[in-house]
Amino acid sequence: MFLTQEIIRKKRDNGVLSAEEIEFFVRGITDGSVSEGQIAALGMAVFFNDMNMDERVAFTLAMRDSGQVLDWRALNLPGPVVDKHSTGGVGDVVSLLLGPMIAACGGYVPMISGRGLGHTGGTLDKFDAIPGYSTVPDNELFRKVVQDVGVAIIGQTAQLAPADKRFYSIRDVTATVESVAMITGSILSKKLSAGLDALVMDVKVGSGAFMPTYDKSVELAESIVAVGNGAGMQTSAILTDMNESLAPYAGNALEVRGAMDYLTGRARPARLHEVTLALCAEMLVLGGLAATEEEARTKLVAALDSGEAAERFARMVSALGGPADLLDQPDKHLEQAPFVVPAPALSDGYANVRDCRAIGLAVVSLGGGRRRPTDEIDFAVGLTELVELGAQVAKGQPLAMVHARTEAAAQQAVREIQAAYEISPVALAPNPVIYRTIRP
Repeated sequence: MFLTQEIIRKKRDNGVLSAEEIEFFVRGITDGSVSEGQIAALGMAVFFNDMNMDERVAFTLAMRDSGQVLDWRALNLPGPVVDKHSTGGVGDVVSLLLGPMIAACGGYVPMISGRGLGHTGGTLDKFDAIPGYSTVPDNELFRKVVQDVGVAIIGQTAQLAPADKRFYSIRDVTATVESVAMITGSILSKKLSAGLDALVMDVKVGSGAFMPTYDKSVELAESIVAVGNGAGMQTSAILTDMNESLAPYAGNALEVRGAMDYLTGRARPARLHEVTLALCAEMLVLGGLAATEEEARTKLVAALDSGEAAERFARMVSALGGPADLLDQPDKHLEQAPFVVPAPALSDGYANVRDCRAIGLAVVSLGGGRRRPTDEIDFAVGLTELVELGAQVAKGQPLAMVHARTEAAAQQAVREIQAAYEISPVALAPNPVIYRTIRP
């Protein structure tokens, strides 16, 4: 039998917690026997004194086991159960493409996603822009769609890693979110509870990223790879660029349109394509569906070109209650903003994204994101035709098209976009799209 305060004292004094102590504490988070003050105290002790890799693995597994763990073995699926997770960014529509592409290549993707908060968009909010689509199906329907279509993208249910939900909300209000050890446990406990064979982590780098510096992004990626593999799940991570919007559009219904344009081949923006293919190829290799990255890429391009990936998307949407003709008739189903105005460049030169986060915040101020978890979202608003970093622009040429609910909101967003870009007299070297891959 352990005493909660002794566990806190041990970590306060920079001791190493045993797996049993960690399990006892996490059980208390779930059943309420550990108080909010005690959770906050342990969070602060970990924030300052950190956890070693063994502690991180024990913490992650205890949080996974605080609720239901999905088991896919009973379905005898003929392929691996795989997923990816992104630390979040602007115009990051990858999940909408990747799930159907992996399904078309023989993988099974039970993707349990989150909502957006702050400047980053959430995958679930994008699906909520599709009328009728249920992001919270019952477990039976979720399993059936994964089995039949190969992919289902839904929201976190209350049964999965409930300890993480309580712990996260307390970390959020006690300034202990930025601990790599606790972020690792939070992300991986949810992914492990989904019963995955393999996970690829997309860790963003740059001014629109969650982690403040390149080194911090690397630290998080290395932690996730070590702990994921330590917890028995094949895990690797790719560091990708978030110094500018990943797609040339941002906003919920606009990103759904963009995703469908990508899957059907109407438009495949280069940076988005590069990141999507890298993550998908890594997933196919980790899951044993391809022997090499080259073979994986060949399969993925074939799945796109044959229309199979687009078909999986359409089937998933209709299986989860959305319209069957969404791919063919997006205008019929996706809301459109009444005001579409250009944000003109204020001078001649080369576009440089001064602050990618500001572009995400422009979408939030249009109503397309949340400042607080309870905020309602306007699915129609956002930005399209965002000019890429390094592109030459003339004075008056649009840096982006603003999609707004009101004229006033449109003008405010125009000013925010003009402030987010800097027009420089010399062309700046573009950032690499992919910085590095971290494997076990």
